[in-house]
Amino acid sequence: MKRLLRNTLRSSWFQRAVGVLAAEYLRLVWRTNRFTFDPPDVYERVEPQLPAIFAFWHGQHFLTPFIKNQNKASYRAKVLISRHRDGEFNAIAAERLGIGTIRGSGDHGGAFHRKGGVGAFKEMVRTLQAGCNVALTADVPKRSRVAGLGIIMLARESGRPIMPFAMATSRFVRLKNWDRTTINLPFGRGALVGIKEIHVPPDADAATMEALRQELEDTLNEATRRAYAQLGRPGPEDA
Repeated sequence: MKRLLRNTLRSSWFQRAVGVLAAEYLRLVWRTNRFTFDPPDVYERVEPQLPAIFAFWHGQHFLTPFIKNQNKASYRAKVLISRHRDGEFNAIAAERLGIGTIRGSGDHGGAFHRKGGVGAFKEMVRTLQAGCNVALTADVPKRSRVAGLGIIMLARESGRPIMPFAMATSRFVRLKNWDRTTINLPFGRGALVGIKEIHVPPDADAATMEALRQELEDTLNEATRRAYAQLGRPGPEDA
């Protein structure tokens, strides 16, 4: 029985079914929540600087496919998704929602090469050079709310700005796992917050890289705090 269950979970038809259902559920959530934007002219500020690297926290990422301006071709994007089999669901859902995928790890630790990190990094650089945005979580793997240097390295190599942002809904279920995953629910209110962009000089040394990594971490935490505060709800850091 366990083997049958394991084989079912790994089967392509099951993964596709779950991915499609997840995408359609997220579309329902997006359409039934009334979103506000902080600042109100966030799209007007962002558009002249595209393509960009969109950064968000793991566990707060389910609605990120909808950050794009649906009527602008300049919002073409690809998202970095793990090669792990659990990533298949996310990849299928993202592609159904019109977002391309790059498969690999953002981990710059000992498993970076094994998890396809080098190839994924090169593909992200090429994607940005081709005029397409890249979206990825900023966390160090399994360390919630701690930004890694990988995204800073990507900005330095590509010359494109990092756009940290947070999306939240007033109705949600929050899991008690390492990243306090928040499952957004329909029929409520939503907030999208993007405070500022972060630029990494092409000649940034180790000290500058670390300072910008900390700035990214602080900016994402503040954007998340503000998004939940605007909805009168506790943020993941309060869970």
